[in-house]
Amino acid sequence: MRITQGTFSFLPDLSDEQISRQVEYCLGKGWAIGLEYTDDPHPRNTFWEMFGNPMFDIKDAAGVMLELAACRKTFPQQYIRVTAFDSTHGTESVVMSFIVNRPSNEPGFRLIRSEEPGRTIRYSLESYAVQARPEGSRY
Repeated sequence: MRITQGTFSFLPDLSDEQISRQVEYCLGKGWAIGLEYTDDPHPRNTFWEMFGNPMFDIKDAAGVMLELAACRKTFPQQYIRVTAFDSTHGTESVVMSFIVNRPSNEPGFRLIRSEEPGRTIRYSLESYAVQARPEGSRY
């Protein structure tokens, strides 16, 4: 299963050159860059682990690419994403994010069906990564 999240989610994975160009675009807009990683890319898991500090003062995409290489080396089998943060007054939020690394085997999700009172049926998703290694044993 291929996880599709972020700005370029339905395109093939970006090459490092394409990632660098997107980072240049973000820096040109004055946005800060951050790198995040996780083994659980559930759609509601919006807070991934930060790799280092957000890069508010960086002006060159090469610096971001060095950090990305270090993140990939440290977490080769996790999802890694680049986030761009616009700190201008009135926005102050993530304006772009895209996945730049994936595990070699993406575990995917299972659909859980629950029957509630009044013939109500509720559905939820659970990550196979979380099922295989529950909270407290994953890190």
